[in-house]
Amino acid sequence: MINHIVISYVVMLVEIPDVGVILSVLGSFVIGLVVVVIYNIIKPRLSMESKSTKILTDRLQYYENLLIDMKIRLDSLELIKENDEPTPVLISRPKEHKTQQVAMETKEEKQKERMQNMNFGSATDYVLRLITEKPLTSRDIQITIGRTREHTSRMMKKLFEEGLVERNMQTKPFTYKITDKGLARVGLVKTVPAQ
Repeated sequence: MINHIVISYVVMLVEIPDVGVILSVLGSFVIGLVVVVIYNIIKPRLSMESKSTKILTDRLQYYENLLIDMKIRLDSLELIKENDEPTPVLISRPKEHKTQQVAMETKEEKQKERMQNMNFGSATDYVLRLITEKPLTSRDIQITIGRTREHTSRMMKKLFEEGLVERNMQTKPFTYKITDKGLARVGLVKTVPAQ
């Protein structure tokens, strides 16, 4: 009888929850399992999509950089072409020397291509003439003059400190624009002497 009283006392202390509560707990557990299974199925697909997006973005950036490089080179070639002296008139020779003449002309053209940075007397003048038409970034200038990034940065810093170029700090990367003092240095604007 004491056992019966103890068991009834223990049963009274432990209250059996309502059936609705038990079903809601089981339902939440099943929903949680379903969500975990779905997430594990979708996760590899999401990571593959992000990898392919990253690859496409990298490829797009690569092609954009190529286009920028080509445009800079084209601009520099146009600038060089504008400042070139007229080509001398060649006197025709007898037919037997024609092959030598063609070979000499191609050698002269190759030499001009290699010396493109020397047209203005110095790299500084070349850069100043390069940025007369439109502002350029340090990277654009570096590619055009064919120097290292460090060399180009030092040169642009020096030009900025001398007041020959302006630095637009509101764009990233910075762009450089020629000043009136820089235009006077390359001979495009005549300075008025102070009185």
